[in-house]
Amino acid sequence: MTDVDVAIIGAGAAGIGAARRLHGRGLEVLVLEASDRIGGRAWTLGVQGMPLDMGCGWLHSADRNPWVKIAGDAGFAIDRSESAWGKQLRDLGFPPAERAAANRAFEAWDARLRSDPPASDRAADALPPGDEWNAYVEALSGYINGTGLADLSVADYLAYDDAASDENWRVPAGYGTLVASQLPRVAVALGTPVRRIRDEAHRLVLESPRGAVRARTAIVTVATPVLACGGIALPGRYDARCHAAAQLPLGLANKLFLRLEEPEAVPPDSHLLGNPHASQTGSYYLRPFGRPVVECFFGGSGAAALEAAGADATAACARDELGALLGADFARGLRLIAASAWGQADGFAGSYSHALPGHANARAVLAAPDDRLFFAGEACSPSDFSTAHGALATGEAAAEAALAALA
Repeated sequence: MTDVDVAIIGAGAAGIGAARRLHGRGLEVLVLEASDRIGGRAWTLGVQGMPLDMGCGWLHSADRNPWVKIAGDAGFAIDRSESAWGKQLRDLGFPPAERAAANRAFEAWDARLRSDPPASDRAADALPPGDEWNAYVEALSGYINGTGLADLSVADYLAYDDAASDENWRVPAGYGTLVASQLPRVAVALGTPVRRIRDEAHRLVLESPRGAVRARTAIVTVATPVLACGGIALPGRYDARCHAAAQLPLGLANKLFLRLEEPEAVPPDSHLLGNPHASQTGSYYLRPFGRPVVECFFGGSGAAALEAAGADATAACARDELGALLGADFARGLRLIAASAWGQADGFAGSYSHALPGHANARAVLAAPDDRLFFAGEACSPSDFSTAHGALATGEAAAEAALAALA
């Protein structure tokens, strides 16, 4: 049995944040990762010479995002140009008057959440019945939260929205590449899923198919569905954490990349919303970084339905929506080269967390202090959940708590 001071379960942004904070402290640190790669939901896939972010791709709240400084210190370029999200190339299918009306509807919904929040804490209950732009607001929730408004806590949503800034930057080499590069020189065991954590005297014993590890402290950074479904069996005193995790399910957001045969047909870094009158529609970033691809983004129930249908069906949906806006010839020249399926991915079962109505406090319960076993990950962040910088900060905080416990 391996003995360590700190075992970190999960090598995503939170686990990397914890390892960075613990590195160089004279401690034996071991990172246990269930998959065969580093980075978790930050994953850059190299396809046809292009780094494509299959998970997080934007440095949200970039003016205060710690990954910006980390990237600069590590020599990564950052693209600070204005995002094309919210714009509509050539006003296709979404003329200015409609965009203004749709945005007013979204702003009015947001204002009701603040001035007269529904007693149910259910974001859908703030929609005016029968409004023509309700589907548009639902579509935006799918992109922002990964879920529909019926399953979204108002208090939780506002906690994120109030903390977020409008600065959103990118890493041309890939956000996933940046995150994965920052794991320090600590011991790492890939392909090692932890199935159980039990007490043994004054130690924790972490059991996996590859053997057991005995640790003085441990930091758990796995996705909430793993805890909620008992993917890691924990001592009974952590039942409240597992219940809290069940109130913080992962919404779904998937990406699909289509290669353009004739990239000059559209300008670089432009954007289209597929159908502003549908709650299930794609958001299309055309030629990001000038590359000959379309980055197709699907969220919420639309993403779930398309993931179940498969990548080819998702590509067909994207071609149909883009063909309706840019013409059949344009659509015929699109070739599927990569697709994510986070809902089916082992160890994740989704993309990023949201609190169910009435359960915004579950984040504090999950991240509550302990004397031996600590929890981290984007779901533990009180206001930066769903982001890689939120995950990083909670990993660092868990490491500091572990250091205090060891002292």
